[in-house]
Parts: sequence; structure tokens; C-alpha cells
Amino acid sequence: MGLQLYNSLTRRQEEFEPLEKDSVGIYVCGPTVYGHAHLGHAKSYVSFDILVRYLRYLGYRVTYVQNITDVGHLTDDADEGEDKIGEAAKREKKHPMALAESYTRSYFEDMDKLNCVRPDISPRASGHITEQIELVKTLLAKSYAYEVNGSVYFDVSKFKEYGKLSGRNIEEMVAGSRVEVSPDKRNPVDFALWKKAEPNHIMQWPSPWGMGYPGWHLECSVMSMKYLGATIDIHGGGLENQFPHHECEIAQSEAANGVPFVRYWLHNNMVTVDGQKMGKSLNNFITLKQAFAGQHERLTKRYDPLAVRQLILNSHYRSPIDFSDAALFAAQSGYNKITEAVQAVRKKAATAPQGQIDGNVAEQLKQLKDRFEAAMNDDLNTSIALSVVFELVRLANNALQDGSAAAQTFGAIDDLFGRLGGEVLGIVKDEYPQLAAVDDELTDMLVTILIEQRSEARKSKDFARADALRTRLDEAGVVLEDKPDGTTWRKK
Repeated sequence: MGLQLYNSLTRRQEEFEPLEKDSVGIYVCGPTVYGHAHLGHAKSYVSFDILVRYLRYLGYRVTYVQNITDVGHLTDDADEGEDKIGEAAKREKKHPMALAESYTRSYFEDMDKLNCVRPDISPRASGHITEQIELVKTLLAKSYAYEVNGSVYFDVSKFKEYGKLSGRNIEEMVAGSRVEVSPDKRNPVDFALWKKAEPNHIMQWPSPWGMGYPGWHLECSVMSMKYLGATIDIHGGGLENQFPHHECEIAQSEAANGVPFVRYWLHNNMVTVDGQKMGKSLNNFITLKQAFAGQHERLTKRYDPLAVRQLILNSHYRSPIDFSDAALFAAQSGYNKITEAVQAVRKKAATAPQGQIDGNVAEQLKQLKDRFEAAMNDDLNTSIALSVVFELVRLANNALQDGSAAAQTFGAIDDLFGRLGGEVLGIVKDEYPQLAAVDDELTDMLVTILIEQRSEARKSKDFARADALRTRLDEAGVVLEDKPDGTTWRKK
């Protein structure tokens, strides 16, 4: 069975077949850069990073486009309110573009730490104003849009399939709309393509309808068309974007081009806190920087970025994750077990005697690879795929206990760790950092002294000092593990 993906448009799992045999175009809605990325962002972008990685693992040439929203996303999805970038810029007393650039850098820093592959193209909304104006002009010419007082709206009544992605019908949407929010609209569910800018609005551009700025939905249609064509293979994003954002993208794109916009729609589920969606608007979010540093009231320690990644992989991308410190702690523990096994295997591959690969191990490796691919082919089931990697850890530990295993056996195990855990899941590193260049005996002595000092601090209930010592060792690349018979340490 080939790769099967759940298509939100058809509401069923389908075998993936790209437009071009060996080439795949993917567009994923990127962040609106008015704050630091949080765990909810990690859920989305790790999920689609896995998709990109696995398609490349299967041999596809992937063009991955992920935009940066730096203009046009209003505080109210009903096309009212202030631009989110502009609002944050006023709060932080920065120019909107300076703020956007700052948080764009912060976003990529966090994604790099999560080991997400960089998109092939990261277009900015503000860099494609000309193309957005041209799309608006096309929609006006085809009578799918209308202009009122310098703003342009999409006439939803003209696009008969509006609602096909979200499953909503126009009558229900009208009944539930707040008509008073925009008296310029012919219909309450019509959405803004171009908004008139007031004189004090910083982010505005000249257009045939006067000074203004694009609506939020417009940018993704324009940038996906420009870089991937009128019909693209896969469009991804968070479940919360299915309506109105993605529904509006479909309407304006298909109205303009007369062809299907997206063949496979993929939506990831969200991170929740106490059963409620994590998000900036609810002020219940934990930024990735806080998670990595352990600097949040809900966290008891700092976490390795790849442990955060592993937490996300523990669940299916279409399932929610209810965040807790205990869940992150468990993910860190699991990540440590995989890391320890990989490092031990690599050491044995370099030091064990040469010889033939163990036939039994070779067969088990093949079975694990097949089961891993079967899980990933089943709509990217990373939870089962990750369990296969833990079976590989057990196989590795058994081989490590076998004094007769040859270097070739460990080399084969390491290769599978690299392919499954590294190339696809992104939690196995090509190299692991070492401590500073001092000999192992001196390192062991110094770390032991610090562990003894920490133990004395804990006995005297000086927990602040004990935590500080643990943090300093962690920063130096030393991980402490408290066990019933004492504290041990290892290199990261």
C-alpha cells in the first residue's frame, strides 16, 4: 500500500498521487509574526515537517512553500478590527515591519531548534502586494467581487461551492452572522479582498481603489499560485484555519482560475491546556523559548527542543495534544533513551571487531523498517512509527549486551536509526555535541564533585542551589539522572 492521506475536502483517506509523477508541491499557512512561536505552532509545523520529510524519504522531489503573514491578518476574522501586526507594533512601540522581522527571526530560530527543515520558499505577504492587487482585479473583472468606499469584497453568493471544505452552508452562515460588523458588505458572509486604510494606518499601499492593504485570505492564494501553480498537490494548516481562511482561499482561487485549487487538504489538530485550545488570544500559551528554558509556571524544568518534538510525534497529527509538564517530562525521558542507544551503537560500530552482520538482526531490521513505513503510509501515523523506533532501541540494547556482535551489525542498526529516527522523524542527530576538550578522567572527576555538591544542597533543603547546579551542568552538556541508588550522568 502506498501513502494514504486523510483529505479534509473529501472527508476520507485517499491514496496520494501527485499531479506530476515524482514531484510534489506543498503549501502550508505560516505564522502571523506578531509574537514568539508557542507550543501550538510547534504542533502544526512539526506535523507538516514530518510530511515533507517522509515524502522526500519516499523519493519525491518536494517544493515546500510556507508563507510569513506580516500584513493583513485582522484581529477579528469578520474583516473588522486592527491588523494584528499593527496592534502589536503599537504595543511594543516599533515600526510594524521591524516587529515582523524580529518575530520572523525568532520563529525560524525556534523551528531550527525543533529540527524542522526550512521551507524551500518563505514568501512574505508584504512582498507580494502587486500580485494580490492583480488577483483582486481579476475577481472584479469576473464579477466575483465588488468595490465599496475603497474596499473590495468577494461576493460569496457568486461562488456556489462556498462551504465545501468546512461543510457549512451559506444560509446557516448568514443566520449566525453579526450583520452590523460591516454595513459595506452586500452579504454578511462576504469577505474582504482589499481593505481601505485610514490615514493613520502605517501599513498601506496604493491600489486602483485608493490606499489600502490586502485581506488576510488573499496572500495564501497568490503565493501558492505564484510558486506552485493554479492547482497544487497539498495545502496544509491548522484545523482552526479550515474556516474561514481556507474556505475563502478556495473560493477566490477557483473563481479566478476556473480549476481546482488544491487536491489534498491536510489539517492538524491543536494543543490544548486543560481541554481548552492553546492560543495567544486566550493568553494560555507557552512559548517555545519558555519550554526550552523551563521558564514558565506550568513547567518544572527546561526541556530539550527535540523532546518537545517527540511529544508532538507521540500523537497523530489529526489528534489534539493536551499539554502538561508530566507529558513533556515523559517525552524527555523517551528521547533520552533513544539518544543513549544511538550513541552507544555508534561507539560500538567504531570499536567492535569487523565481521559479518548478524543474520537475525538483519531480518529484524527489515521487519522494523517495513512496519515503520506501514505506519507512516497510514496517514502519517507517527505514534506507531515512534513505537517502532523504541523497538529498535530494544534491539540495539540486546546487541550491545551481546559481546560477539560485529561492527557491521552496529553499523546496520545505526543506519536504520538514522533513516527512521533521523531522516523521517527528525529526533536522531547526525552528531551529538561533546563536552569541552578535557580528558574523560578529569571530566568525570569534575562532574562527580558537582553532583556531590548538589546532593549536599538537597539534603540541607537548599533546592535553589541544587537546581542551579543541575542547570549549569545541563548548559555544559551534562544530563543528570536521579535514581534510587544515586545520581548518574551522561553527555547530551
